[in-house]
Amino acid sequence: MDDVKINTVHYNDTVVRQFSIMAVVWGVVGMLVGVFVAAQLAWPELNFGVPWLSFGRLRPLHTNAVIFAFGGSALFATSYYVVQRTCQTALFLPKLAAFTFWGWQLVILAAAISLPLGFTQGKEYAELEWPIDLLITAVWVSYAIVFFGTIGIRKVKHIYVANWFYGAFIIAVALLHVVNNVSMPAGMMKSYSAYAGVQDAMVQWWYGHNAVGFFLTAGFLGMMYYFIPKQAGRPVYSYRLSIVHFWALIFTYMWAGPHHLHYTALPDWTQSLGMVFSLILLAPSWGGMINGIMTLSGAWHKLRDDPILRFLIVSLSFYGMSTFEGPMMAIKTVNALSHYTDWTVGHVHSGALGWVGLVTMGSLYYLVPRLFGRTEMYSKSAVELHFWLATIGIVLYIAAMWIAGVMQGLMWRAVNADGTLTYTFVESVKATYPFYVIRVVGGLLYLSGMVVMAWNVLKTAGAGRAVKVPVPALNAAHA
Repeated sequence: MDDVKINTVHYNDTVVRQFSIMAVVWGVVGMLVGVFVAAQLAWPELNFGVPWLSFGRLRPLHTNAVIFAFGGSALFATSYYVVQRTCQTALFLPKLAAFTFWGWQLVILAAAISLPLGFTQGKEYAELEWPIDLLITAVWVSYAIVFFGTIGIRKVKHIYVANWFYGAFIIAVALLHVVNNVSMPAGMMKSYSAYAGVQDAMVQWWYGHNAVGFFLTAGFLGMMYYFIPKQAGRPVYSYRLSIVHFWALIFTYMWAGPHHLHYTALPDWTQSLGMVFSLILLAPSWGGMINGIMTLSGAWHKLRDDPILRFLIVSLSFYGMSTFEGPMMAIKTVNALSHYTDWTVGHVHSGALGWVGLVTMGSLYYLVPRLFGRTEMYSKSAVELHFWLATIGIVLYIAAMWIAGVMQGLMWRAVNADGTLTYTFVESVKATYPFYVIRVVGGLLYLSGMVVMAWNVLKTAGAGRAVKVPVPALNAAHA
């Protein structure tokens, strides 16, 4: 080893800091819009008769802001951070990485302007019109070049499993985005899908479910496999299981989309295939959850005093719950009750608020102090407060939606002896009202926690300083 030269690598954390801060900012914005549209469902007069404040326009703004602005910024931040540390090299093409930040913020800004104005393709999670889709494609290709380029110049032979999940997320989202958005422009902000009828629905839910599967699951599992071992100070429970988890999840998720189209014009065999793959999906999902939670073996006591670790571990509990509930709801007989009800809304938010939200918050709480030269967050008590506000908010939200959904399903299918409906649709809406109010309360608690986080991050960044972290690395010629 005497002839091995040691050089120093300076990680490029500028773009990580930028994405981390904007993840928090967009989290507050997206959740604020979510609480407002939830309030509109309880009190419809809150649209004030203004078209761009209507539920139909603000709801896609909420989903895009939370998924792509908050979640997307967090995925960019953590993937750029993790790939540098696990590859022991600085980001490939740092100027292109800077473009991904500014390009992504421009996408979000364009969405925030165009959606309230009513420019939409009308596709779930793919509402943005074609000029914005082209910008997304340019940013995403740049992201792939930076990420895989960094892996290509790595100083260590091994590619850590977190990078497998991030890599799969990047490739799959690119494929999904391009195929689902093939369309014919009919003006600057208007286009028509290249697909028609049931084919359009099939392609959309192949995209829609895999947006959940890869953007909201695989990417965030990349976070889980890096930040839980780091925060716990323990190695991954089973590295072999993490590899099995990866391949089983990646293969299975791609085929589960048809379960969104039960009892529609989609061919029955396609619906059944989607149901079967959804049920198979339970195994790799729970394998990953168990692997993450069992990483705490020998360190369970840390949960008492470490709210950041609590965020990360409780997120896995919600991940396990959501990935049990999803396959169950994909069974046709269960789906006959749950379809088109608020049970689906509860399911989506147990995953979004519980899994995606909490694992992101825990990861950012790990990141932010290190990015600004501090040993810990400005206020540990505020992190603790945020955890309880978020957790109680989630429980109120999803419990209300579960109860409302099952009640709706039972009321809609209830018939009298003579075959007439027992309840009118209006009666089911009236019965749902109290649960919509409870949802607003739960959403307000969750939003309050996000505001506390924004304050804590601001104080941490202000009290610290941006740092370049040098690390010794083997000279490339001897690596």
